[in-house]
Amino acid sequence: MPMASDSFEIKPLSGSVGAELLGLDLARDLSQETFEAIHRAFLDHQVIFFRDQELTVDQQIEFARRFGPLLVDPFIKSADERAELMEVVREKHEARAFGENWHSDNTYLEKPPLASFLYAKEVPPYGGDTVFSNQYLAYESLSPGMRAFIDGLRARHAPWGYHNAIGLGQFKNGGMKLRGEDVVNEALKIEALHPVVRTHPETGRKALYVNRAYTIRFEDWTEAESRPVLDYLLTHAIRTEFTCRFRWAAKSLAVWDNRCLLHQAINDVHGFRRAMNRVVAEGDRPY
Repeated sequence: MPMASDSFEIKPLSGSVGAELLGLDLARDLSQETFEAIHRAFLDHQVIFFRDQELTVDQQIEFARRFGPLLVDPFIKSADERAELMEVVREKHEARAFGENWHSDNTYLEKPPLASFLYAKEVPPYGGDTVFSNQYLAYESLSPGMRAFIDGLRARHAPWGYHNAIGLGQFKNGGMKLRGEDVVNEALKIEALHPVVRTHPETGRKALYVNRAYTIRFEDWTEAESRPVLDYLLTHAIRTEFTCRFRWAAKSLAVWDNRCLLHQAINDVHGFRRAMNRVVAEGDRPY
């Protein structure tokens, strides 16, 4: 039976984005009323954090499914039998970090993720933080002229740029495992066309929707023509005043809204192992 509604404390992490939710045990069967309160905090703060959570993989997946159907990553395979689970592992010897470029998850898909759920199993004694940037504020702080210019634009998103940059070969001897070569080669051909400014389907707010990992060029523009404007937008999108930074501890869970946020894993973990469980809920087609 679902438990009665829980009260919890919301502790903002910055003036622009992010909050810790205190006093909840996500391993319990949350009532619909409690889940709706969590979901409201998720929409209000764009990324929410839960500490000291004793979660099994099944419990993490069950919680994520309350947000929507789950995605299976086209590149990384799970060592677990659950296809929805991605194990984000960086071994001690690895120099690169998965997700170390500013991005929104999997925007090369026709229906990019609604939310990502990252649970810390093993973390280094320091470093390996994740930074988030509020893309509502990124859009709203642009000049009226720039907003009018980009409102009608669409941009092409593809995975090959990011995966070439981090080096697919690193996964062969690392903690994360690629799918078969034929599957990966087909996945590298995926592309999607999305608005540069998307309207959030639940809040109705507009957010800047480009990212350095996957946005290649504007529709009907060349890459060379697109680059100066994209570079400006991508630099603007991660201004310090739009961000918060989360310091991980084991048994922490982060849940973020990919429709209005960028995030980046800080690559400053050298000589330590970092292991996380990641699950992603499918979103809708951006408009």
